[in-house]
Amino acid sequence: MTDSAPPSTFPLADRTVNRMGYGAMQLAGPGVFGPPRDRAMALAVLREAIAQGVNHIDTSDFYGPHVTNQLIRAALHPYPEDLVIVTKVGAVRGADGSWLPALAPADLVSAVHDNLRHLGVDALDVVNLRVGGLAAPADGPIEEQFGALADLQRQGLIRHLGLSNVTSAQVAAARAIGTVVCVQNHYNLVHRADDPLIDELQSSGIAYVPFFPLGGFTPLQSSTLSAVATRLGATPMQVALAWLLRRAPNILLIPGTSSPQHLRENLAAADLILPEATLGELDRIGAADDR
Repeated sequence: MTDSAPPSTFPLADRTVNRMGYGAMQLAGPGVFGPPRDRAMALAVLREAIAQGVNHIDTSDFYGPHVTNQLIRAALHPYPEDLVIVTKVGAVRGADGSWLPALAPADLVSAVHDNLRHLGVDALDVVNLRVGGLAAPADGPIEEQFGALADLQRQGLIRHLGLSNVTSAQVAAARAIGTVVCVQNHYNLVHRADDPLIDELQSSGIAYVPFFPLGGFTPLQSSTLSAVATRLGATPMQVALAWLLRRAPNILLIPGTSSPQHLRENLAAADLILPEATLGELDRIGAADDR
């Protein structure tokens, strides 16, 4: 990493996207379940994201369920030509809002058709197969599931395939079946188990998209992060996002929010310069005595 500005774009699927994208999960109701508290505000956030240059939106039909995809369609359809909408399959919601695995091939086919219908498209830009639990990957075979999505890709219903919440071995298994354009796993300044995977994917030109479990970026209780943010006149969230952009050029970010003002604040992190000495401070945040 250097104190110069990192690359602002990266090739995702068949387009080039701005590395600072938007995650739509928080547009649903509390617990990512039910309708938004303020539908007009949710639509405004999506339109503001596009106005600010976002051309990579992350969503899923199990957010709500169906809520975020319906909002995206209402706000943005017909979609800008450069917009890449990435969705994911592999779970459904219980009547009580619980998150239930849905990884049988028939479940995946049904989920893809739900996403197509609610987004109002004939083909999905990118579909991520979500494999693990809420936060951590789970070892196990994924060939049958990824193969089912590859079949839908051959049918023209999916343009590109990705993975979510997976191990390095599962990435390799999927790549033996078809092309993987992105991997979405839990990663941040403190949770850095995927460092080797990020470097491996970078060498193969595959995007890595950090996700932050349930509710967006979990605030990091770090005296160093707070001190750096104060010194730079930024928020801790902006500094944490800026660090991710500088961690590797294949990292794409999808911070979520239901506020236009917070959206603009998140996007401004792309312009935050982190001096070399500051990067060193941030790299050491994982030390136990700083949390």
